Amino acid sequence: MTTVLPPVLLTARESVDPVLRRAVAQLDPDTRRVCEYHFGWRGIDGSAEGGGGKALRPAMVLLSAQCARPPGPADQAVAAAAAVELVHNFSLLHDDVMDGDTSRRHRATAWTVFGRPAALLAGDALLSLATEVLLGSSSPHAAAAARSLSATTRVLIAGQAADLDFEHRSEVTLEECLHMAHDKTAALLACATSIGALTAGAPEDTVFGLHTFGTELGMAFQLVDDLLGLWGDPEVTGKPVLSDLRARKKSVPVVHALNSGTAAGNRLRELYAQPEPLTEQQLREAAEMVQRAGSADWTRQECQRRLAAADRHLPRGPRETTEALTELAAFIVRRKL
Repeated sequence: MTTVLPPVLLTARESVDPVLRRAVAQLDPDTRRVCEYHFGWRGIDGSAEGGGGKALRPAMVLLSAQCARPPGPADQAVAAAAAVELVHNFSLLHDDVMDGDTSRRHRATAWTVFGRPAALLAGDALLSLATEVLLGSSSPHAAAAARSLSATTRVLIAGQAADLDFEHRSEVTLEECLHMAHDKTAALLACATSIGALTAGAPEDTVFGLHTFGTELGMAFQLVDDLLGLWGDPEVTGKPVLSDLRARKKSVPVVHALNSGTAAGNRLRELYAQPEPLTEQQLREAAEMVQRAGSADWTRQECQRRLAAADRHLPRGPRETTEALTELAAFIVRRKL
């Protein structure tokens, strides 16, 4: 069964897509080609396609702008939404190269088509465009928003660095893993849920409440992704089943199991420590060990706890806006767990 997308995602995509396309059109032809392929706008042969992401972060930006009273001009919020989406896709292009992922959004990753250097340069280009788009906004608060997005990008990079470091360490604590999840995922979602309000000149307490809401929601988002990385349907995730175990990722449920002190956790540690690639049978056994250690259940419970915390911190703005933010939060955690 396909999960129904909240209508606000379609609205956000229709609003932000033209701004993204205009920004990418400024790039040199070679870099533009890689970016247009990555966004799903064109195929390998350059033919037009209608793909793209779900626009979750842009939707959060647009909704957060509506929490300000008055919300401010729509074009200012759209510029902020486009900037956040550009940073997000910068991170995806780089992560795919560093993680060696060969599939994203049900198609070959950009680096496998155009090469690693071209994909990295395309990511760099998107990051530079994000600042350009944001500072080109008519908002008098554009500089403050740009500082917020830039600081968030530094945190995001630190999260990816920690994730890569974990690959070479036999011991990673659950606290370290949760901190990495915050930096790599939650920080950008927190920025998305607050930068629209910041751009619109909302009061500081409103911006702070939205940022905290986004932080907790971002943690729930990553926990769901970690579970999908183990048991997710490839038709939903766009990646092979058991992909995180195949790469021996130290995701939250895996690290929880490794530190559980259970027989299942010890067996998982043995599997992760073997020098040879895990066989398909061993991959299935590793997934079962995560289950037996109680780590899948713990991760689901932690996800629900984070979602409840997000709801408590959500500022009560206009009713329709609050309901839309709550609906998006629910959508995040019901993605084919």
